[in-house]
Amino acid sequence: MEKQLIISLGREYGSGGHDIAEELAKRFGLPLYDSNLLEEIARNNSVDHDELKKYDERPRMPFFTRKVRGHSNSLEETIAYMQFEYMKKMAERGDSFVIVGRCAEVKLKEFPCLVSIFVLADAEAKIERIMKKFDLTREAAKAQIKKENYNRKAYHNFHCPVKWGDSRNYELSINSSKLGYEATTDMIEAYVRKRYEKM
Repeated sequence: MEKQLIISLGREYGSGGHDIAEELAKRFGLPLYDSNLLEEIARNNSVDHDELKKYDERPRMPFFTRKVRGHSNSLEETIAYMQFEYMKKMAERGDSFVIVGRCAEVKLKEFPCLVSIFVLADAEAKIERIMKKFDLTREAAKAQIKKENYNRKAYHNFHCPVKWGDSRNYELSINSSKLGYEATTDMIEAYVRKRYEKM
């Protein structure tokens, strides 16, 4: 792309936000960063990726962590800051990419090339998607959705001064269950292209 473009996509668990992000990355010809961001960090720091992944986008455990002179012993917190710094360095050197979660709509807000999106969905659509995707019972799917969204919310709200999922923090919030994933992606793509023209 001629100009820098960063698409930040926050999402509710079960909304299909990751699939939409993958499709947007293909349509714009951009690299997609999600948990694979940790692979880059692990390679650069000679650390085991699987070990880092356990703490990815997880809230810190308050009873097992503490801060001394501004330094935390929380692995969740350390890994979060490593990712924030890494994606900021990519933005500073002019890279274009799609980033899923990781508080990107806040951490990269200073960059005028950022387009921030949040994907949500109706409760029933999320339940059906998770049941089908992981072959779960209805109750197990509901429990998993509740747990994952709690973790995402706690992680985001710990690291950011604004609330996770609050539409005022994103340029565009969209319910993927109303039009389906393809049409939702079409709408987001059209919006991003219009924004790109004005950058």
